[in-house]
This record gives sequence, C-alpha cells and structure tokens, in this order.
Amino acid sequence: MSKVDLVKEIREFKTQLAYAKRIGFFFGAGTSCALGIPNIVQLTTAVKDALPDPQRAQFQAIEDDLSGGVRSPNIEDVLNHTRRIRELTHDKPDKAYLGISGESAHELDKYVCKQIHTTITAAEEKADLKVPTRFFSWLNILDRQYPKEIFTTNYDLVVERSLEVSRIPYFDGFVGSYEPFFWQEAVARCAAPNDITSNWIRLWKIHGSLSWFWKHQPGTNSHQIIRVGKFDKASHVDQELVIYPSKEKYDSSRKQPFVAYFDRLQAYLLDGELLFIVTGYSFSDQHINDIVFNCLRQNKRLFCVLLFYRDEEVEALQKVISPHMNLSAFGPTRAIVGGALREWEFRKESLKDGEVSHHYFNEGAKKLKLGDFAQLVEFLIASSARPELQAVSKS
Repeated sequence: MSKVDLVKEIREFKTQLAYAKRIGFFFGAGTSCALGIPNIVQLTTAVKDALPDPQRAQFQAIEDDLSGGVRSPNIEDVLNHTRRIRELTHDKPDKAYLGISGESAHELDKYVCKQIHTTITAAEEKADLKVPTRFFSWLNILDRQYPKEIFTTNYDLVVERSLEVSRIPYFDGFVGSYEPFFWQEAVARCAAPNDITSNWIRLWKIHGSLSWFWKHQPGTNSHQIIRVGKFDKASHVDQELVIYPSKEKYDSSRKQPFVAYFDRLQAYLLDGELLFIVTGYSFSDQHINDIVFNCLRQNKRLFCVLLFYRDEEVEALQKVISPHMNLSAFGPTRAIVGGALREWEFRKESLKDGEVSHHYFNEGAKKLKLGDFAQLVEFLIASSARPELQAVSKS
C-alpha cells in the first residue's frame, strides 16, 4: 500500500480551515458516543432489553420480519415498521399483522418511544458538555460571511444544551413559544447579511429529536410536529416521538422536517465554495450518502473531509468515494487521498520550526487522533491563529 505524508495533509487541512469562506459540519452518532451516549446499535439493544415480555416478543417479531437486508434492523427500522402496522390496522384490536394487533402496535410504539427517551436522557445527563461547548465557542467566534450550519443524525439534546450553556443563539426550523411548530419556509430561506439572525448557528436534526412529538389535530384529522422544552420524565410524554423515517401522517400541505432538512443539505452543498467536515458518521443512511456524493459531483468548489474513528470504516468506503477528487477520508492509520487508499506516513522532520503534531497525532500509538470528536475539537482550537480562539483553548 502506498504512503501519504500525514504532516502535509494536515497542513493542507489547516489551510482550508483558515481560508474557506464557509465551513459546515455533519455529526453522526460517533460524536455523541464520545460523550457516553449510546449509538443506534447500543440503543436498539437497550430498548429491546428494557421492554416488558409481551412488547419484547413483538419487538423481536418485527426485527425478524425486517432481517435479511444488507444490515441488521435498528430501532428506527423497528419503530417505523410498528407505525406501518398501526396504519394498516388503524390501531384496531381486531386487525393484526405478524400477529400484532393494531391496539398492541400502538402500545408497543408508546413503550419504545418512552424507553428511547429514558435511555438517551439518562446517558445525556451524565455527559460532560465541556467538549461540545468548547466546539461551539470556537465555531461561534469564527468570522465568516455566511451562517454556520450543523447537520446531525443524533436525537439527543447535547447540541442544544451546549449552545444554550454558552448563550449562543441558534435556529432549528421551529418557531413559536407555547408549542413551537416546524416552519419549512425558514429552513429554505437564507437570512439577509444585515439580519441579526444571520449570525445564528443553524441546527438541522435530520433524523429527529427527543424533543419532537406528533400532536393530533382533530379539526383536520392530521398531525402537527411540535417541539417541547425541558421536562423531567419520559412518562410525561403522551405523544409519539418524531424519529426518521417515521410515518406519513403529517399535513400533506407541509413538508416533514426530514424532507425539508434533506433539501437544505442538498442546497447547502451545492451553493458554491464550502469545506464540509463529516465526523462520527458511518455512512449507513443511503439517502444521505446519495445527496453528499451527488453534490460532490456537481459542485467542484465543495470539498469534504471525512473523519473516522476506525480504519475499517475508511476501507469500506474506498470503492464508493474513490472517484471523488474533492473528498478526503482520514482514519487512524489509513486515508483516502486523491481517490486512492493509502497508509499514513509520519515524518517528524517534515515539521517546520514551531510546528507541532501532538494535537492530531499520537506518536506512541502511531495513529491520527481526529476521528475522536474530543481530539478533533482540540485540533480545531489549536489550529486557530487568532488570539481570542487560543484563549478558548486555554479555558
């Protein structure tokens, strides 16, 4: 396997960070896992194990029905299938699919939602917000012409909590105070340069959130998605969690947040010069992958840097991403650069006077550290030349 100069590639990455007009981020489950929050596989197991016997058996029946694909079914797949059963049976006790009645599917839905909420919230409460808070302090102080946008597949509220701890304004597509509702027009529309909201961070949770719920609208017999504030117990939740791919019962005159966010992702990636950094994402969602790779083909001023915690993730993507010259994938000891899978080569003599490598490379283990979200944050802060950003690093 050919070698690639690690110092040279990291130096180029730093240059892009310093001079890119726009910098965007995509956070996958790995960013939350770094804080002790379960990923989708761990969450699936935890929820299933916590269910009472009747619901656990139903969960298993749905898992078995979904098995046989390219990957094992996860909690999103099971919840979505449960809601299909509810739609087919209209929640009636005398209609069933897989031996699960509509009424039972309704109960399973509630149990699963509450357990998802309980499991993630319990882990989230133990999470140290220092790392994400430092990241957003760094991002907020960057002087860029365009709004800073974060796309994430995570349900947890770590990002919201970190932003609010730092008193950094953000917008997620919901407006209102009593029961904030999703306003699709505001997602697609960009703020004018002199608008105070142009400096707000945009947060697009493309797989849903623990704070989103379906609310039935009796007058139109449709459903509205609302966002709720802080509450103490999942037992207080009497609506269903909104988790992608969810169900098609939203008011047909409006876009679901998922659709609006996917459209926003595509528009954002096609809009001129952009450095797009992807971290903690395993490329398991084909819909997202198609958007990213199609935009890489269409926009020659888009450059993506994918950061992985494991080399296996880099190697698995080799065939898919090798045609894209405007993309690099970095793993601990492997990288895809210039369309080819290569091995990192670290040469200390390549460092210039005053240049250090400890914030991105572990010399003892001979591994790049940027696949770890906490290490990435320290790298971003340490790579900033401005004094006020260095102050963030020392705080």
